[in-house]
Amino acid sequence: MKSAKRAARKTVGKAAASEDEVFILQFRVWLNNVNPMVWRRVQVASTTTLREFHGVLQVVMGWEGIHLYQFIIHTARYGSWETGARSPTMTLGELKLRKGSRFLYEYDLNIPWKHEIRLEERQPVKPGAHYPACKGGDGDCPKEDCGGPEAWMWRQDNAFGYETMNDLEITTDFLREVAETKSLAVLDDPDHAEELRASLGRLKERASWLGDRFERRKTNECLQQGEHLNLMHQQM
Repeated sequence: MKSAKRAARKTVGKAAASEDEVFILQFRVWLNNVNPMVWRRVQVASTTTLREFHGVLQVVMGWEGIHLYQFIIHTARYGSWETGARSPTMTLGELKLRKGSRFLYEYDLNIPWKHEIRLEERQPVKPGAHYPACKGGDGDCPKEDCGGPEAWMWRQDNAFGYETMNDLEITTDFLREVAETKSLAVLDDPDHAEELRASLGRLKERASWLGDRFERRKTNECLQQGEHLNLMHQQM
């Protein structure tokens, strides 16, 4: 009987030890209420705190870390202290998430950008690999303070509307005249100069409506340089 109890204690001890081991969690993250889909696949260590994970999400999604945030997990809220949420010092491993588990990450709580997060895999640490890492994704990140998903979708739909085509025509006519005359004399006319300046300004503004292009290589460079550790502290 004593030997059996000792064996049971050893088994429990081994189980507890295995639970304390570091492993890698792979998540798929996507932005709700936007089309085309904006999504990322990230890998982070189980020892990553929710605050650190917030920083990782800021980098991979393309945000700037200038607004409050919160995670909603099993009805509990973790995030910026100003929201009255729990402290985000808990690690992802402590959450005991199962494969397929989903939770919500909200950023900019005035007009929230809601990100749905699903645990895809739980993997061992690969020697020589760098974590956190972005393993895939698609879709460009909306601009900060653009008015939320509805305003972002409107901008996407109107970025190449009639007014854009008209401004492109004005610019093209200017370039054609310069090429034909091999002179910038057209700018001597203040009305033409102002028209061109206004057209270029509108084109530049509409170009910003398209968001920041997602580049996985650049994103991973930022993670390797520890940018997520800076962003996680901009709002606490």
